[in-house]
Amino acid sequence: MSTIIVIPARLGSTRLPRKPLADIAGEAMIVRVWRQAMKAGIGPVLVAAAEEEIAQTVRRAGGDAVLTDAALPSGSDRVHQALTRHDPQRQFQAVVNLQGDLPALDPEAIRRVAGTLRESGAGIATLAAPIVDDPERDNPSVVKAVVAWNSGGSRGRALYFTRARAPAGDGPLFHHVGIYAFTRQALERFVALPVSPLELREKLEQLRALEAGMAIEVARIDAVPLSVDTPQDLEQARQMIGRT
Repeated sequence: MSTIIVIPARLGSTRLPRKPLADIAGEAMIVRVWRQAMKAGIGPVLVAAAEEEIAQTVRRAGGDAVLTDAALPSGSDRVHQALTRHDPQRQFQAVVNLQGDLPALDPEAIRRVAGTLRESGAGIATLAAPIVDDPERDNPSVVKAVVAWNSGGSRGRALYFTRARAPAGDGPLFHHVGIYAFTRQALERFVALPVSPLELREKLEQLRALEAGMAIEVARIDAVPLSVDTPQDLEQARQMIGRT
């Protein structure tokens, strides 16, 4: 299954304006994410840029970028449009949707989600990591993945995603890591679906897939990668990468 990684990026972040172009140790964050994606070695990497400034930044660093419509409602829509424009001959049968705010991401996480898609037979794959910080259990900003894990606890089928603490009772909780791999058919079906009731209620677009009966396979990883959403996160990323 030939795979491409697509990184959606736009300048319109409310909590951290112009986030993709934020400087981290001398490089724009989107360039650092592109470099980590290239290290995964699973296929070409394409940035789906909502603005020409992002596209030009990536190209100057030696990367490939496609300009997408700025008004698209989600990263998944941006990935789909970029893939359609970049690969009209349908050379690629699978796509990894990689967020552009993970500058210190371990490339192994990308390989893991792509391998899970290939091995599981599901149309969508994603990742989850155990929650180890107690405040995260009740933090609505931390999305919890409710998963029917296999006997080894390494992989399973997603039952639900929620901002609430779930499931109830004793046992581990899992932090959803929002990296997705789609078969091309699954991505096309997903972006064509209407917004679903649970998606609106929880503000989680992956629930649209579950409500439509689409299977999502989840692979377990050990730790949640740093996602840069605020100025504080950006400073943490600068300190982390500056030490490497």
